[in-house]
Amino acid sequence: MATSDLEARLKEALARPGRPSTDYDLNKGVLAPADRILRPAAVLIAISPETETVYLTKRSAALKHHPGQIAFPGGKQDPGDPTLTAAALREAEEEVGLPRTQVRVLGEMPTHETVTGFSMTPVLGLIDGPYVPRAEIGEVSEVFQVPLAHVTDPANFIIQSRRWQGRMRHYYTVPFGPYYIWGATGRILRALADRMAP
Repeated sequence: MATSDLEARLKEALARPGRPSTDYDLNKGVLAPADRILRPAAVLIAISPETETVYLTKRSAALKHHPGQIAFPGGKQDPGDPTLTAAALREAEEEVGLPRTQVRVLGEMPTHETVTGFSMTPVLGLIDGPYVPRAEIGEVSEVFQVPLAHVTDPANFIIQSRRWQGRMRHYYTVPFGPYYIWGATGRILRALADRMAP
């Protein structure tokens, strides 16, 4: 698919009506705490037009939160970040060495609320020109690519469950090779797949 066709499809997907998602979507009996305070965060869905792949990371096993899990580059909005998009671009530059000037931002998807108390905004962008990932060793153990067609096909998603805080929690997964993509990353990719479905 030509870059212009891919860009047009992604922009069309972003323009479709959508709603915020949460880690509670598949767990109707589990309610988010009424007194919760959500911290703003953003992740970058960075897509290579040349290979039509999405860049994901495997978090360092040494991290306190979500060690070894698959994630988009991203993190919480810092005081110096004027916007959530700026936060996503800064984090991607820090975590995987993607220069913010090399990302053509197409737009934002509706927020995703995590069980860990973040209101996470997915930012969709195309990478302009050649890019060689450079993992920030303290946070990222691996940077890898997944075909966009794989993670935007609803048929590739599976609902699985595990016990969490004393009850069963259901969540989306979209396995790819040795990578177990689940949790907030899986839910955000499922939202993108729903938007891109014909």
